[in-house]
Amino acid sequence: MTERCRVVGILNVTPDSFSDGGRFVDPVAAVEQASRMVEEGADIVEIGGESTRPGAIPVTVEEELGRLLPVLRRLRDTLVVPLAVDTYKPEVARVVLEEGAEIINDIYGVRGEGRLAEEVARAGGGLVIMHMRGTPADMQADPWYEDVVEEVLAFLGDRVAFSERVGVNPESIIVDPGLGFGKRVQDNLALLRRLSEFHRLGKPIMVGPSRKSFIGKVLDLPVEGRQQGTAACLGAAVLQGTAFVRVHEVGPAVQVTRMLDAIRRAS
Repeated sequence: MTERCRVVGILNVTPDSFSDGGRFVDPVAAVEQASRMVEEGADIVEIGGESTRPGAIPVTVEEELGRLLPVLRRLRDTLVVPLAVDTYKPEVARVVLEEGAEIINDIYGVRGEGRLAEEVARAGGGLVIMHMRGTPADMQADPWYEDVVEEVLAFLGDRVAFSERVGVNPESIIVDPGLGFGKRVQDNLALLRRLSEFHRLGKPIMVGPSRKSFIGKVLDLPVEGRQQGTAACLGAAVLQGTAFVRVHEVGPAVQVTRMLDAIRRAS
């Protein structure tokens, strides 16, 4: 079980992300937000250049890099924490790893030919392998599981093994069950309740419950009112040994995770 839970600050440089789309499209605003997150205690800043909200339409490699690189180039020389990039495109991964990113978070979980994993292996970077059923455009079109935990575990186990075969450092792989990505409300809740089972994979676990729609459905709240629901999900995650949590609001999450870590370590 991890010594403490690390907080990953989400920085979307997109016009259409579900929670903060448009706020940090301007590189200056993005850099200021990243600096704030680090000041509040973020261990990693993760930059996303393509919205992956339900129903999102893919963007080209050129457009995604056009959003990412101005921010990444500014941050690599100013921040003291590692930079991650949320992308599933091998071409984007190759460029951002060359430009200073250290971790790639692949929502597609290196599906298909797995060229993204090869790019990560070549660069010696870290890799987050996430589970998603379908694509952002169709993932919420009637998802269904017989046993969501076992099915997600099987997918992640297969993709971990593949990534290691193509040369990704086994110690640099993180697994993420993909809360909100092709999951019903009950699926997300089951994954949170049974997160400890993901230790069977022998990899650090990451979860990203921040402001997700399943919280809104349980509590009947809009995006801006889901802070307490997010904190409850963080509690379930940290007490089961989750190593990384992805959040939009870093300061509150740092306090929550530090308190939970103290409870978890108490004898």
